[in-house]
Amino acid sequence: MAEEKNLGAVKDLTEGSPAKLIFYFTLPLLAGNVFQQLFGFVDTLIVGRFLGVEALAAVGCTGSLMFLMLGFVMGMTSGFSIYTGQRFGAKDYDGLRYSVVVCLVLSLISAIILSVVGVAYCRELLEIMQTPPEIIEGAYSFIVIIYGGIIGFMMIQMQSNLIRALGDSKMPTVIQATTLTINILLEPVAIIVLELGIPGAAGATILSLIIGNIICFFYIKLKVPLLHFKKEDWKIEKEVIWEHLKIGLPMAFQSSIIAIGAVVLQMALNGLGPVAVASFAAAHRVDGIAVMPMMSFGVAIAAYTAQNFGAKKFERIHDGVKKTVWMSCSFSFAVAIFNIFFGADIIKLFVGEGQEQIVEYGRLFLITNGVCYWILSLLFIFRFTLQGLGKSFVPTVAGAMELIMRIAAAIFLVDYWGYFGACLANPMAWIGACIPLMIAFFITQKNMSRFMDSNDD
Repeated sequence: MAEEKNLGAVKDLTEGSPAKLIFYFTLPLLAGNVFQQLFGFVDTLIVGRFLGVEALAAVGCTGSLMFLMLGFVMGMTSGFSIYTGQRFGAKDYDGLRYSVVVCLVLSLISAIILSVVGVAYCRELLEIMQTPPEIIEGAYSFIVIIYGGIIGFMMIQMQSNLIRALGDSKMPTVIQATTLTINILLEPVAIIVLELGIPGAAGATILSLIIGNIICFFYIKLKVPLLHFKKEDWKIEKEVIWEHLKIGLPMAFQSSIIAIGAVVLQMALNGLGPVAVASFAAAHRVDGIAVMPMMSFGVAIAAYTAQNFGAKKFERIHDGVKKTVWMSCSFSFAVAIFNIFFGADIIKLFVGEGQEQIVEYGRLFLITNGVCYWILSLLFIFRFTLQGLGKSFVPTVAGAMELIMRIAAAIFLVDYWGYFGACLANPMAWIGACIPLMIAFFITQKNMSRFMDSNDD
């Protein structure tokens, strides 16, 4: 077929050593996810150092609201691209192009709806969260701009995930690195030179995303011919739309369910005052980068599973998962050790000298989370493997378990133990989510083994 001779910058994950394929796919993916987290890291760092602790708390308390909306975006676009990866693994190039069209249409519609709703209700959400009066205006001025620019997040996530679905994890990383560099250059200009304050930080982020989207578009146009749709590919059929939605929507709602728990926890934190909010925000940024190796292995196994599932190579899926568990857990132990011993020094970058209580609170958060990173590692592998197989029910149930555990921590533990109770929310959520995912994974694995045995007969 002509398409097979003109694949462009893609990678077939259905042939070769599973461990090597997953590891080398994960490396640029890890870098890309770190760059993604660095957006929030840079926002928090620049705001904290140049505008002060109160401004740091204002931006920090919007983290759960950003996760609520942007988590929905990332979950949805990742889910859509699962179907694209399955079509690529099956070498159904007509179906692949049709999938690209559906992804584009659904992403644009979703972005418009989310942006309108987010801008209309973000102040009410901040009030419901009992945001302290001294930081609510700064928080609103930041989140309303971020919500207004959701289409930028949506489209760069969609384009990047489509490229990754074809086995290319390198170029999305380069694009994210470029976008972050632009953001790093624009934020100090907006805050210091133009004196735009907190809104300037948000505006610089949106502008950098617009530029990143343009770069991503031209890369696909020049280097990824498989993603070029034709006029006849615009015949949108209900069945194919449903195939995308039944994977994309549960993954999106799963992220939002988790985010609701984070919002409830943030409400409890807001009641502890600006110092607790600022320390949690700074530590959460460090933790967000620390968990990226585990998440990256999870995303890699999803792409690997989707392609091999489309190619009906079930034994390779089993082997790939086993190797990924060893690699991801090894990374989780290394990152935990680093955070436990050096995390406090990184937190000092946000607040400078003389903020010992914030640093100590941050250290407590990183230690409490770090000792449980191996559980998070397993959670990501089981969740993303099931999603790569197109199974979304149990991952959604696991997301509900995370919600329940975080709400329990917010209602009971924060009231009883204060800040330490908030630190326990993540480990509790990880344990609660991992149990149903592990059970579902082993049942699915047995079913695939029976299918292979029946084919052998």
